[in-house]
Order: sequence, then C-alpha cells, then structure tokens
Amino acid sequence: MKDLLFEIGTEELPAGFLVPAMEQLASLFRTKAEKLKLVFAGLRTYGTPRRLALVVEQLTERQEDSREELLGPSKQAAFDDQGKPTRAAEGFARSKGVTVDQLSLVATPKGEYLKLVRQVAGVATETVLPELLKEILVELSFAKSMKWGSNQLTFARPIQWLLTRFGDDTVVFEHEGIVSSNLSRGHRFLAPDTFTVATAADYERALEERFVIADVERRRQRVLDEIKAAVAVAGFGDGAEVAVDQGLLDTVTNLVECPFGVCGRFAEKFLQIPAEVLITSMREHQKYFPVIDRQGSLLPGFVAVNNTRVRQIEVTRTGHERVLRARLEDAFFFFESDKKIRLAERLEALSGIIFQARLGSMRDKVDRIVKLTRLLADMLEPTVAEDACRAALLCKADLTSNMVGEFPSLQGVMGSAYGAHDGEADSVAVAIAEHYLPLRAGSPLPTTATGALVGLADRIDTIAGCFGIGQTPTGTTDPFGLRRLALAVLHIIEHYRYGLPLSDLLYKALALYGDKVAGGAATVEQIMTFIKGRFVNDCAARGLDARAVDAASSVAFDDVNDCLQRIEALIAIKRQESFEVLAGSFKRIRNIIKDHQELEVDRSLLTEPAEQELYTVYQRLHAAGEQRLPRRDYSGFLEEMLALKEPVDRFFDDVMVMAEDEAVRNNRLNLLTGIGTLILAIGDISRMHGGL
Repeated sequence: MKDLLFEIGTEELPAGFLVPAMEQLASLFRTKAEKLKLVFAGLRTYGTPRRLALVVEQLTERQEDSREELLGPSKQAAFDDQGKPTRAAEGFARSKGVTVDQLSLVATPKGEYLKLVRQVAGVATETVLPELLKEILVELSFAKSMKWGSNQLTFARPIQWLLTRFGDDTVVFEHEGIVSSNLSRGHRFLAPDTFTVATAADYERALEERFVIADVERRRQRVLDEIKAAVAVAGFGDGAEVAVDQGLLDTVTNLVECPFGVCGRFAEKFLQIPAEVLITSMREHQKYFPVIDRQGSLLPGFVAVNNTRVRQIEVTRTGHERVLRARLEDAFFFFESDKKIRLAERLEALSGIIFQARLGSMRDKVDRIVKLTRLLADMLEPTVAEDACRAALLCKADLTSNMVGEFPSLQGVMGSAYGAHDGEADSVAVAIAEHYLPLRAGSPLPTTATGALVGLADRIDTIAGCFGIGQTPTGTTDPFGLRRLALAVLHIIEHYRYGLPLSDLLYKALALYGDKVAGGAATVEQIMTFIKGRFVNDCAARGLDARAVDAASSVAFDDVNDCLQRIEALIAIKRQESFEVLAGSFKRIRNIIKDHQELEVDRSLLTEPAEQELYTVYQRLHAAGEQRLPRRDYSGFLEEMLALKEPVDRFFDDVMVMAEDEAVRNNRLNLLTGIGTLILAIGDISRMHGGL
C-alpha cells in the first residue's frame, strides 16, 4: 500500500471554485478507482487559490484480480445446422483472444447464448494511474472555463505545474505540454521557488514551511485567529470584536494561502449611514470584516485579510483605509441625496422600470400589490390593513434610489430607512424591509403581520403573472425564482397560521392583470399543482412521513395549515396497529365504489346483520365528524374511525356488495361511499397502506 498525491498548480482560482473542485476531485477518483478495482483506505483534498490537490491514503499497489463474463452471439447465430461455428462465433472468439472451444453456452431469458468466462489478472497500479489522473484533470468542471493560450482543453485558470507522487515515485503523464513531476511551488510572494516533494506524507508540512496552508479548515481557523488578533490590538477597547459573516469567511479563506490580518478605521461620520450599507460596502466590494461592540453596534473599524506578511503595517493599513473611504464617501453622498426625495414622490419613476416585458412596469406591480394586500389584510389581519397598504404602496419605491442602484442587495433595507426618515409609521418602515423576507430557504421570516401580508401579496402577484403568460420553471431554468417564492409563501402562511384559500387568491391575483394573462381555471390549477409540489418537497426535507403527506395533500391542499394539521393527525394515528388494517379496508372500498357518488342509505334495504352493524357505526361516525371536523379535531376523529375496522371486516366477509338486486346493490355502494367520504375528509389513507 502506498499513498498517492496529485496536485494541480494554477494561476489564482476564484474563491467560489475551490470547494466544488475539491469535491469533484474526490468523487472522480472514487468512481474511477472502483471501476478499476483499486482499493484504498481514505481520501483527503486540499485547495488554495493556486492549487487543487488530492491525497489517496494506502492505495493498493495492484488491481484486484477479477472474473470476467462476456456474452456473445445467440446459439442460433453462433452455429449452423450441422453444429459448426459460424463466422459470428469465430469473430466473437477472435475479438476476445480465444478459440471457439473456450466458449460455453449459457441459458438466458432470451434463449441460449455463447459466453466467455475468464480470470483477469490485475495490473500494477502505477500502470493505470497516468491515464486515471489525466482523465480526472480533463473531467474537472467549473462554473466558467476557458481555453488558455494555445491549449485545446478548457480549465478555470491556466495550469502551471502538475505534481504526482505514488509512494516515492512520480506518476509521469503529460497534459497540454506540462509533464508531471515531483516539484511544487510555495507562496507566490513569500516562497516562490519550486521545491521537491518526497511523498504524500510530506506534502502539507512542506507547503506550510513555505507559507501555504493547504487544508481549508485549518486556513479558515487561521483567518479567524488573525482577524481577532488584529482587532485586539487596534485600540477599540475590550468590548470590540469582529462581526463574522460565514459566507465572507469562506470567501476570504479561499482568497489567501496564508492570511495576515490588518485592522483599519474610518471616519465616524459614516456611522450615520444605515449599518447594512456599511456592512455591504465592506463585505461585497472589499471583503473586509466589520468591527462591532458587545451590543452588536458598528464601530468605525474594519479588518482586512492580506495574502502576504505586512512589513510596514501602517502603510498597508492606510492603503486599505483609503480604498474604503472612497467607497463610503460614495455611499454617504448617495444616502444624503436620496433623502431629499420622499419615497412617495418616487412612485411615478417606477413606471420606467420594467417588471416583465409582457406584465408591465414596477408601478403596475405596486398597484396590484396594494390591492392584494388590502384583500389579504381584510381577510386575515384587519387591524393592520391601513399600514399594510401603505407599506405595499412604498415597498418598491427605493428601486429608483441611487443607493439601491449602487447596492442592489439593499432594496427594502434602504426603503425602510428612507421611510423612517420621511416620518412613515414604524410598522410601515419595518414592513418595507421585511416584505422581502425570507430571502432563501431557512432564513428569517417577517416578524410583523404587516410585512408578512405585503410579502405574500408581492410573491403571489409574481407567481400568478409568470404562470399566466406561460413563464413557468423548467428543470434547468427559473428566471424569476418561482420555486423560492412559492416556498416563501408556504412558510409565511404556516408561520402565521393563516387560514388562506390559495386558489381563490390566485383567481383574484390573475384578474388584476386583466387581459395580459390567461386567468382561467387551467392556470390556477397549474399554479396549485406547482405550489403543492413545493409543499411536498418541503415536507420531505423536514422528514415528515411521505405517505401521510401524500394522503392528506391528495384530497385537499387549498388551505396549507389545514393540510399540515391533517398530516400530523395521520402521522400520529399510523402508529396504531389497527390503522394498517383500516387503511387496507379503505383501499378495498375505493376499488369497489370507484366513481360511485350517491350517499343516501335506505335502512329498510339493509337485511344482513353485518351491514346493519356497519350502518350503525357509520351514523355514529357521521355525527362525530359533524362535531370534530369543523374544529379541526382530526386526531380525535381518526381515533373514532378506528371503530370501523371490525365492522368493515365483517361486512366484506358476510355481505355480497354487488348483489343481483340493483336497489340492494346501490344501497350497499351508497353505504361504502359514505364511509369513504368520511375518511377522505382527512386523507386518502389507502395511499398509506403497506407503508407502516
């Protein structure tokens, strides 16, 4: 067993490319090794801006021997009438390097066929590694690749060197004029010379001696240590600390090979700008970490992470401060100039921003959002209706501001700040920001009903409009993020426990577009199917029982929270042994009644004791349903329905449902249909049969 090391040296790779590429390295090797029957103990990957590396621990020095079975032509094609081999048989044998005598006949579902069985001896690992590693290199894919110079194959950045070690030996292969060797390179500035790597075990240590921390997790921790240390000596006091954004930390980690932190300052006047603006300017444009106090308030400081040791730290600090100052001066100017125009005065400018070419402008969208918000508020939250409608009117006004033009990610945040400056009610200002929440799955939801209502109206308008013009998501495209919007709608409705008839709302949303969209039942059904699909996927992601979700959502989905309550009741009841039998009986009932709709039962036609007993139980359950179902006591109703188990079993044992007498037959079908209707009030439990 030997360790294998494979390093691809490049020009600086984008930070977002490293982790996916490292995952590919491991996945590609694992797949190819399994195919080649190469056994190994473990895999490790490394990545820095200038290198991607794979270490395979205890890789076997020889392939495993294998038994190969190759199917040839059929017996009919392989032998003529005299039993002599045909050209097909001889050709198959020749192509495999054997004679026809070495072939055998084997029976298959399609008849007898010639087959070759042979033992294949494994070859030395070092003979297959060159091609294996070259295939991995060629098959690595990136979000964006190019051909560099005269090269014919694409890669994220130009490849500069290839390092391979299998034990003490180099695995030699050539790629686009670069021949693999035992040489690597250290930090571009601090240790730029090439150096020899003896074995895979020496790799990480040798790089660290040359100012390269190859392990991503160790480098991330070093970044954290550096930025904390930089703040500690910056003079902000004991309460100062770094505001660590995990996304920024990941990015910075993959921008450097050896991090060195420097803490800088900016003028306190910039703290007049909303904190989100300062943070966005530092994070998105400069990749700086903000400095905060114990209460989480911003301090006039930041931490930059350099990829090289700083000799004159004051010069470096001044350089970072100068760059950031220019950014913040722009932001300060935008903020002050934007405040001179009230949000309400910006509404008409929205006519110049296109929402969607066939659906009109953002001004048109705002009008629809206001109407939908009024509808939702009157239905769900009447006490906040006026504030919600005001927030809906102003929710997109900041799109015309200079600040959002410079920082698009701050839409809503700036609207809220400008609304507060204009003297809008606090609930209105908060809702302007919160109507964009949640930004993604798992992120925070609106904290106020006002923000939730505007957010629902905005998303429902977009979903309805896009489906109304046929702009629906496909397997590869979703330009308006409709999947994300649908999930946000579901989560807001669930969080606020809104009893909201979705289909009615969609009809009204489509109607607001007039003749711009197809607003009929077919469109509503298509949207409901789409939203239900997101609901089912979301339930699966939460770990809810898939059969219970299917049973409940298949009978009714219009009210999301009602559907969730029925799912919870079904999950609870399925643990009882008698439920499995009841689910099987209901499946049998569904198969018998099919499309039968009549429910009226004539008691005088019930002549068999078993059907009389079943009718008595049905009447009791019908009465219980009238009490429990309106108050959504689904668990209690399901508990009572378990009483059907034995009467239903006796009914099917003792009673011929499809009697010759048509009146008797229909009466029995009516009874079973009535029982089925009661069960379907909660879910189609036949879908849960056999799934316990």
